Amino acid sequence: MRIFLFLLCLPFIASAQPNKDSVMIKRMADEIMTNGKAYDLLRELTKNIGGRLAGSPEQHEAAIWGKKSMEAFGPDKVYFQPCKTPNWKRGGKDFAAIIGADGAINKKLAVMALGNSLASKGLIEGEVLAVANFDELEKRKNEVKGKVVYFHSVMDPNTIETSKAYEDAYSYRSSGPSRAAKYGAIGVMIHSLSTAPDNEPQTGVMEYNDSFPKIPAVALGPNDAKDLYAQARKKAVRVQMQTYGYFLPDADENNVVAELKGTEFPNEIITIGGHLDSWDVNEGAHDDGTGVVHTMEVLRVMKALNYHPKHTIRFVLFANEENGGKGGLKYAELAKTNKEKHILALESDDGGFTPRAIGILCSAAQLKKFQSWNPLLKPFGTEVMPGGGGADIEPLPTADKNVILSSLVPDSQRYFDLHHAKTDVFENVNKRELLLGAVNIAAFIYLVDQHGVNL
Repeated sequence: MRIFLFLLCLPFIASAQPNKDSVMIKRMADEIMTNGKAYDLLRELTKNIGGRLAGSPEQHEAAIWGKKSMEAFGPDKVYFQPCKTPNWKRGGKDFAAIIGADGAINKKLAVMALGNSLASKGLIEGEVLAVANFDELEKRKNEVKGKVVYFHSVMDPNTIETSKAYEDAYSYRSSGPSRAAKYGAIGVMIHSLSTAPDNEPQTGVMEYNDSFPKIPAVALGPNDAKDLYAQARKKAVRVQMQTYGYFLPDADENNVVAELKGTEFPNEIITIGGHLDSWDVNEGAHDDGTGVVHTMEVLRVMKALNYHPKHTIRFVLFANEENGGKGGLKYAELAKTNKEKHILALESDDGGFTPRAIGILCSAAQLKKFQSWNPLLKPFGTEVMPGGGGADIEPLPTADKNVILSSLVPDSQRYFDLHHAKTDVFENVNKRELLLGAVNIAAFIYLVDQHGVNL
């Protein structure tokens, strides 16, 4: 009789946990959508502090703000992780123009020096060598000396996944200057890595190869870039350009870390994070203010609902992602030194637009487990899909090879209109989309905490 009753109850036992999960996720969603503070926190960060380039007073202020704000939510502890970061300064208003045979300016160009680019040491002038790609640069390498090389680094409009189009074009910004300097170029211009039909130049990091001269490099506004390319492919075009960038000694910055201690597995860590720093030319709203406040909002909702996690959950505001990744490297270094066990890390660094998925880097068997949660996530707009991670959590596997990397995947179609441009401001973030992102991160992290990552 007892066996019969047990078998009779099995379906109810099996359904109890999903029902419990569904109820808890709905509670989290209701709390965030009704009482969420992410939008207000984002306004404080962007409007009261503004652009937060690593090494700037604003970045230092942002870390203090982040620590104070998370302390107000009542986690078990909040602390700084000191780290050294690059300390690049733009140094002045970047300039470029097309000039005539008489040396007069025919047209000023919308321009912005790439991050880490050094000063031109005065106005430089040269004929433009416009190339479509690196293959053409190699074929025409004998024409490069003494010229300003322009790379037509347009993001492919036929690649619907805009992050993939960005990755394909990224190398022209990151390594283009040194590849041109190798053959004697005096400067480099690129088409901004932008999907916007406007003329706002977009900055972003570039890296010099120490084997070659460190020439100045700028991004042009998309409209000016296309016009320059069309002209230079037909006839000789001369340009002038001037940049002012320089480095100071590395700066003392901080990751900001809050913790909720695990009740059952306190030595197993789940990390959520975004990066505090931004470029100097904007408010860093989508990149990555939204990731910062997503992280803070998940902490807030767990405390508001008196949720006690099984695993230790860390909420990390990384110090430096944009031009060096030193915040994530320091976090991983300390994790390795302290022999910590990290089961999963999630990063939000793709903007605050409508959430579409949770991306996961894991085995096929683990993916199957995560995707079994899709019925719980789909009511809020997401599902688990392969692929994920982020620059700040990417170093973590050096500390724990078994850690699973994941990320919030918002709709990407508008992100690269604003990315690294002066238009990345608070007004271009939608409150409801922002809060939905926090809902989905909170739901996924809750499920990981409840059920773990193992089969």
